[in-house]
Amino acid sequence: MRFTDYLTKEGIITDLISKDKPEVLKEIVSILKERRVIDDEEPYYTALMERERLCSTGIGRGMAIPHAKLKGMKNILLAFARSKDGVDFESLDKNLVHFIFVIFTPEDVPEEYLVLLARISKLAKDEDFRRAVMEASTEEEILKVFEQKDREFEKKPAG
Repeated sequence: MRFTDYLTKEGIITDLISKDKPEVLKEIVSILKERRVIDDEEPYYTALMERERLCSTGIGRGMAIPHAKLKGMKNILLAFARSKDGVDFESLDKNLVHFIFVIFTPEDVPEEYLVLLARISKLAKDEDFRRAVMEASTEEEILKVFEQKDREFEKKPAG
């Protein structure tokens, strides 16, 4: 499983404008629709907001992983957004979020989804990743950082 199995250049947002969680999620979904990654904003936004009402997906260390399962999806969809200024995501550590991984999954892919979550969680502790993504200027440069991380994960034993 690789990040780049699910993440494309169109799914990368380099500079979010919005400053609060609901507006950030709306902005991400809107951009994904504009780029034709998704076909309709409403079900995606609603699913993310329903999940956030249960508990914030801000995991700390400047990262959030808003996620939702949607009926009718065939494959996992991963998007990545960066906020240089940071967003109040009601994170566990109370810090602003700069990196937002959005995951939409079909209802029946728990194993792939859990592997993806585990890899994203490892990135939260990876200072090289965080620095490289913050310094990147374009979607292509950010995608190259993910490609590098895919290669590193493939070299390391699981665990």
